[in-house]
Amino acid sequence: MSSPAPDARQAVRAAAQWLALLESGGATEQDRANLQRWRETHPGHEQAWQKAQALRQRFSDLPCALALSTLDRPDPSRRVVLKRALGAVALVPAAWLISRQLPLDVWRADLHTATGERKTVQLADGSSLQLNTGSAVDVDLPNHRLKLVEGEISLKVPGASALTIQTRFGQVIVSQGEVCVRQDAHSCRVSVFEGVVQLQPLQGGAFTLKAGQRIGLQAKGASTVEAFDVSQPGWREGVLMASNQPLGDFLRELDTYRPGVLRWSPELETLRVTGSFRVDDTDRVLALLAASLPLEVQMRTRYWVTLVPRENNV
Repeated sequence: MSSPAPDARQAVRAAAQWLALLESGGATEQDRANLQRWRETHPGHEQAWQKAQALRQRFSDLPCALALSTLDRPDPSRRVVLKRALGAVALVPAAWLISRQLPLDVWRADLHTATGERKTVQLADGSSLQLNTGSAVDVDLPNHRLKLVEGEISLKVPGASALTIQTRFGQVIVSQGEVCVRQDAHSCRVSVFEGVVQLQPLQGGAFTLKAGQRIGLQAKGASTVEAFDVSQPGWREGVLMASNQPLGDFLRELDTYRPGVLRWSPELETLRVTGSFRVDDTDRVLALLAASLPLEVQMRTRYWVTLVPRENNV
């Protein structure tokens, strides 16, 4: 029986990811074997792979993450976009872009999301797992365990059996409830939305956290418990909330949802922003900021954006 035809956009995206992995220099022999199997699964995969290689060769000076992002856009203006993007090539190292869009440990994880992507997965045990932008998780249901490789997840467990989230800084055990866990290189933040969870930091004894409480975990142990409003929408609903927040902090968060480079002048750091913003249209978020704050958006390409103070005569 032949394999079902793959979705064209998914095939092209997968081809771009495979090519970025090979060009990163970190691909193993197993990775190459997996790529070959993927290419042989369906003619559509092989066509997407050949298309990716052809475009990469044609625009050999363009960072892979930029060139391949246009593969599934049959818009006649694609050549114009690529031509404009070439002006920024010298300023954007290809290795940096590839590592930002596709870190190797993220690519090899069981579940992962790219920059700006969010994903919801129903696990076989009835639990619901959401991945935020740039996140990755390994799933080991036979041992009732998830490993948060990178980024941020939300896990809702119905109560049939407990699941343990393994982080770099300890374990989070969810028996029945919903918890968000956000991890970076230096710390991990655990926020409980429903029920009660048990935490086991790397240092110190185990303790419980209930709905409306959050805490930070580091290598040295746990921080002080803080309260938060569980009714406020957040990334799970595709929303960024700001309440008199420094613009610099807001932009650093927004940047995690945008591919490419987002920069801003230091003078803008202390401006204040309030509102709710949809993360699925970050260009619109930037336009709203420009309409409400004394700044302007300079967009060389979709992937190279700078915010600067607005001139007094503007």
